[in-house]
Amino acid sequence: MKPTPTPLETIDIGDLPPDAIAKLLAVSRRLAETSDLEQVLSTVIDALRDLLDAERATVFEFDAATDELFTQVAHGLDSKDGARVIRFASTRGIAGAAATGRMIVNIPDAYADERFNRDVDVKTGFRTHNILAVPLLDHENGLVGVAQILNRRSGAFRGVDEQVAAGLAAQAAVAIRRGRLIEDRVARERMERDLLAARSIQQSSFPAALPTLRHWQIAAASEPAEQCGGDAFDVVPMLRGEIVSPEEVADELVLLVADATGHGIGSALSAMQARGMLRLGLRLKQPLARIVSQTNQQFCQDLPMGRFVTGWFARVNLANGHVHTIAAGQGPIMHYRRAHDDFITLSTDMPPMGVLPDEVLTEQTEIEMHAGDMLIALTDGYFESERTDGEQWQQERGEALIRQMRDQSPQQILAACDAAMLSWGHGAPAADDRTAIILKRLV
Repeated sequence: MKPTPTPLETIDIGDLPPDAIAKLLAVSRRLAETSDLEQVLSTVIDALRDLLDAERATVFEFDAATDELFTQVAHGLDSKDGARVIRFASTRGIAGAAATGRMIVNIPDAYADERFNRDVDVKTGFRTHNILAVPLLDHENGLVGVAQILNRRSGAFRGVDEQVAAGLAAQAAVAIRRGRLIEDRVARERMERDLLAARSIQQSSFPAALPTLRHWQIAAASEPAEQCGGDAFDVVPMLRGEIVSPEEVADELVLLVADATGHGIGSALSAMQARGMLRLGLRLKQPLARIVSQTNQQFCQDLPMGRFVTGWFARVNLANGHVHTIAAGQGPIMHYRRAHDDFITLSTDMPPMGVLPDEVLTEQTEIEMHAGDMLIALTDGYFESERTDGEQWQQERGEALIRQMRDQSPQQILAACDAAMLSWGHGAPAADDRTAIILKRLV
């Protein structure tokens, strides 16, 4: 027959012997002195073991996200296979019974109770004889975890042992909750610092200054939706096949817009990798098509399944307006022709990078830019920006705005696009990164 569980509300620690109360108060003071979660847990299990004259004690924390109990701090936790964490469903075993019933469970013979989860003994090589399981509840009766004490040396656990354990459990629940909250806050603050550092590194990788051009104007910018964005851009001035500083007079420009799937640090790293490989290829004097093909091969090796990077690469001859452009899943790329007052959407030349390792780049696009022409590359953070009813801004509105401002500078046009995004979304936070390059030929 199963032992009758003891409801917590029936336990009065005022009935404890004076020495037990003194020890509980001493432990309470130690718990109040630290917010370090591991130290709190170690203090609790040591106190439970010593106060109840038991062989071992464990505190299982409750993971509400997975509805599981788990422990990383326990006496004799090292298992036969070297695992350091024990995790199981919150309804399983004696600990699960204490958790779901919100009451103390006292088991004089563990193996005679069908609720006993023998897996832990199997993993650790320990033999459990008797068990006292106590739920750890916060001030709102929320489950924090379960304390479990194993093998009282003098036989089964008594009523006074339940009282001692209940008194300690009340203190432990508060201390663990406090420690977990502080630990979570520290982790968030550390992540925020890391994200700020990553954002600073990412922003510093973008051109510090755009080149001063004769008979051309250019604007470029990137605004992440989060601390770190998955977009990157580059504007590389070239002179006689060499990368030069923005202050020198260039005869070519190499342009890049890259958009990695997702947001955050991982996507930022992928987008920055595309920029790094472009710069390296140019320094090695490789043709644009080879740079793109090799970048695709590298992404296929590096990126996990389902991750990829779209990219647009262009090499612009500033003397004659000839543009060699390759779009790897990136679009739309628009060519505004001033003489015709129309837009040509450039074709996509290959799939996104990181998808097909054996992709052979057979299609490449070449255009000629004349006076008043513009080349516009806006990522989907612009065109897919949604207002409250879900309607997107879309390419047609972008074309209409650019046509209206066709005689303005690229910087003014880009500022107008950004203002349109804020107006369209009524000031709501952007759902996606916005990156843009607008190049205009003056004569």
